[in-house]
Amino acid sequence: MKLLLTSAGIKNKTIAKALFGMVGKKPSDTSLVFIPTASNVEKGDKSWLIDDLMNLKKQGFKSIEIGDISAVDEKIWKPKFEEADILYFEGGNTYHLMEWINKSGLVKILPDLLKTKIYVGVSAGSCVVSKDLALKISQDIYQEDLDKTENMEGLNLVNFYILPHLNSQHFTKVRKDFIGEVVKGISEKIYALDDNSALKVVDGKVEVASEGEWFEFN
Repeated sequence: MKLLLTSAGIKNKTIAKALFGMVGKKPSDTSLVFIPTASNVEKGDKSWLIDDLMNLKKQGFKSIEIGDISAVDEKIWKPKFEEADILYFEGGNTYHLMEWINKSGLVKILPDLLKTKIYVGVSAGSCVVSKDLALKISQDIYQEDLDKTENMEGLNLVNFYILPHLNSQHFTKVRKDFIGEVVKGISEKIYALDDNSALKVVDGKVEVASEGEWFEFN
């Protein structure tokens, strides 16, 4: 299984190199499906979403299809997923994304899809690959999901947690010292990534691809 887990997408040449190294094809021979589902419930300015999609176009992919698993029936999105080389899970609300991965039925077929395809996560798209959605971290560090009282199971594709947007001006508590206090008592490994960093995971082996800053806890 091959995953590229990012904070903010394909932001630099190092991350792009890691991605296409896993794909084993030139960008012009590579197809991607863009899954914006997590962003659907985000309020306010969504220029970040458009910026990410435009940045993907600059990579020179053979094709980019939109596959919103919450907006269309499985018979529409499933063929796109089956034909793509890369499944690109955009950022937004982690709980909304995981809810629709379950509701849509994608959770049932994703393990088979990932035998031949690359999973790319952006922010929330990266967070859902852990064993659960780490509600306490979401509430304490990101000040999100404050209405939630129960944690939710994740995809359980990796044995660690990811904290995106390290040192971001938009998330003022995603700082090394504060994270260190919040994650006390959590035994699993935790990676905090800034927007120029990513994790390349191949058959369980983790490598960092970064032109920025990142920290490992535990």
